Amino acid sequence: MHITDNQLAAALGAWRRPGAALARALADAVGDAALDGRLRVGSRLPAERRAAAALGVSRGTVIAALGILRDEGWVDTRRGSASMLRLPPAATTRIAPSSAVGEHGAIDLRRAVPAAPHAPYQRAVLRAAERSGPVLAESGETGPGLPELRSQLADRHTAEGLATRPEQILITSGARSALALLSAHLRPRVVAVEIPTYVDPLAGFRASGRRLVGCRVTADGWDLDQLDGAFRTAAGGMAYLVPDFQNPTGALMPKADRQAVARLAERHGVTVVADETMRDLDLRDTPAPVQRIPGSLLIGSAAKTIWAGLRVGWIRGPAALIGELAHHPLCEPLSAAPTQQLVAAELLRDLEPLLRDRRAALRRQRDHLSGLLAGDDRWRFTVPPGGLALWLRLTTERADLVTTRARAHGLELSPGPSFAADATHSHHLRLPYTPPVSTLDRVATVLDLACGHQGPRGAG
Repeated sequence: MHITDNQLAAALGAWRRPGAALARALADAVGDAALDGRLRVGSRLPAERRAAAALGVSRGTVIAALGILRDEGWVDTRRGSASMLRLPPAATTRIAPSSAVGEHGAIDLRRAVPAAPHAPYQRAVLRAAERSGPVLAESGETGPGLPELRSQLADRHTAEGLATRPEQILITSGARSALALLSAHLRPRVVAVEIPTYVDPLAGFRASGRRLVGCRVTADGWDLDQLDGAFRTAAGGMAYLVPDFQNPTGALMPKADRQAVARLAERHGVTVVADETMRDLDLRDTPAPVQRIPGSLLIGSAAKTIWAGLRVGWIRGPAALIGELAHHPLCEPLSAAPTQQLVAAELLRDLEPLLRDRRAALRRQRDHLSGLLAGDDRWRFTVPPGGLALWLRLTTERADLVTTRARAHGLELSPGPSFAADATHSHHLRLPYTPPVSTLDRVATVLDLACGHQGPRGAG
């Protein structure tokens, strides 16, 4: 496919930047347009003279911009042929989405999410398309999910020590959909939640009118006394917990605490929903699954381990409950598209190499960022055993002031109160380590400025 000169000009828009050399600004604009889909990757760019005329620059500027794009891996030019637009290796192998890298603008770390693993994902899409015929011949409604995917997920749970049959799995369009379906079915008046916890479930509970009661969790663990009080208040209702590399603290609930949670749930008649979206992001030297909370309902998704754009999640619970959920009016609207389920099945077929690579990169980036921030009296943190972010406690500044100052330097962060049902944690920040090392260097520099530089940092 060819990109015409008019299409190029329209896609780039007002691409010139004050103070930036024309060739550099043009190269950046082409890269940005490729990343957000305004220019299709795999297409041929216009000839140099035509591009120059359409953009109102000299042919030399276009040639210089193409040279930059070639050096950075954005185009492939063969002798006698037009330049082919592509994504560079740096954009296809890194874990962070482009918005979190800040190559051509602000570094946005308000979402701790990974980019898709390009090569494995594209191969999975092709394999799924090749065998999609039987699925395409159906109505498009999958009920509790494609049998193949349910069986794969059941096998994964069984391999981790929790015997599971396919009929105990229901597929949804993500963990949030799984939680929404459970909440609609269970209809709790009160929900016990961790403080702090993941932002999106809080918004969902509030929108549905649920009353929230909290229990304190830090990077060092859960306050079981507060949990007992929260379960007592939520008696007969529901608890939403993230026991595996908790979002945002990164804490991993010990086996003894999981058993204590199960006893509290039985005592107070509380249904525990355990969010396992972070479970596979185990960054310990020897990753090993921890026993689940006995009797809990489990929800998971591909959002944190593979890509949030793969809208596939699941519920694991008793077969009778899964059967009831499959007949709930919200089940079909909250289900994953069958073609997406096929892609997920292909990825799950050989997931371990992908997880191994992602864990290694995240471990390296976590340790790099931790090293940059260690020994500074302006904040405190515990290096988490897994997950995607550091949970910083600021000692000298409020988080809202720091996020405002950081924004002025091109860094978007999430302050602690957004993770707290009671709007506390005003001195906390979530700091994802999903970007590459070069970006984390910039993040540390901006944080230093936003917190008021105090000179050389102290010893670790």
